[in-house]
Parts: sequence; C-alpha cells; structure tokens
Amino acid sequence: MFRRIGRSLAALVLLVLAGLAALVRIEVHPAQSVAAERPTQPVAVVQDASGASADMQPTGEPAPAAASAPVATGDAPVLMMPVSGVAAADLYDSWGDPRGGGERTHTGIDIMAPGGTLVVAAASGTIEKLYRSEGGGGITLYQRSDDGKWSFYYAHLGGYAPGITEGMHVEAGDSIAYVGDTGNAAPGNHHLHFAVSAMQSDEGWWQGTPINPYPLLAEGRSGG
Repeated sequence: MFRRIGRSLAALVLLVLAGLAALVRIEVHPAQSVAAERPTQPVAVVQDASGASADMQPTGEPAPAAASAPVATGDAPVLMMPVSGVAAADLYDSWGDPRGGGERTHTGIDIMAPGGTLVVAAASGTIEKLYRSEGGGGITLYQRSDDGKWSFYYAHLGGYAPGITEGMHVEAGDSIAYVGDTGNAAPGNHHLHFAVSAMQSDEGWWQGTPINPYPLLAEGRSGG
C-alpha cells in the first residue's frame, strides 16, 4: 500500500514539474517572437556635396532651375514676339501652371502655332547653345542677350533655321528655328515653349533665374 502511495506521489510531482516547464515556455516564446519581428534600422541615403541623393545624380540633362527670389524686371528687354504671325492678344499666361502631375510648375509660356511656323529671335544676342533634350524640351536653342544679363530659351522646336550655329550673333526678328512638338510635348501639340532667365555673369546657359516672359511679350512687338 505504501509503495502505491509513493508511486502516486512521484507521478504527481512529475506532473507538477511538467506543468511548470510548460509555463516557462509560454512566457519565453512571446519575447522571442517580438525580437524576431523588430524592424531593421533604416538605411541612410548617401548624398553628395550638392545635397542630391546618390540615385538622383545628373544624367546629362540640364537640371531644372531651383526656386529663387523674385527678380526685378524693370531693366528687362522689351521683346519681339518669337513666333511669326502671333499677336500679343493670342497669348495665354501659363507661367506657374502645374506640370508633371503637380511636381513642378511651368517656368515659361507656351505659344501655340502650326508645326513649321517660323520662330524668330525675341531680341538681339548670341546663340549660346543648340541642345537636344530627349525627355524635356526636345530640340532647343539658348540665346544670350547682348548685355549678357538675360537668356532666352526656345524649346520643342521642329528644327533650326538654315545657317544657325552656336556663337553666331542674331538681331531681333531674325529667323532661328521652326515650331515643333519634340521632347515631352504630346505628338501633334505644336507650340513654342519660350522662357526668359535673369543671368549672372558667371552662370552658364543651363542656369539663371526664370522670370515670367508674358508681360514682356505682351508689351513687345509683333513677330515677323
């Protein structure tokens, strides 16, 4: 009889120990699970001296002009209409309109005209750069004013006028190009994107501070 009682007590002790072991496992497992699901530390984005992240390095396209303080335009030149046959009353002031799904704003105006319409120099100056921007303005032309203070940008061109070369001087009204739909203009959306930038003496053709060309053209002369 005493042997049976001893075996029963031993079995009871084993059951109690097994129960305690199960409780210990239940308490430990949640802590281990939480540790496994902890998110890793965020990876730092490498930046260059300009502040651009490593995956946003220049790709050969001119960088869009950064937002700058307003420029006084009292000494800005009175411009000739750069598209032949277009009157000031035909213009729409699209300066500041959203572009790229709202990611940027329009820093120029679009002058609508049929493809092949003559584009003329809006002022006298030097052809500074003839540039092909595959994903932007397409066939483009940059002109620097005679005093060096202003840059005139003509984009989405269908082509250049015969004889146009970098470094040549043109007078206001001289033929320089033709209206087109190159670059990121929708096919058949023929127009001239025209922009004006105030320039410092040490700035290159791709730099400058954009100003609204609409008031300058609205006060200017009709194109040839």
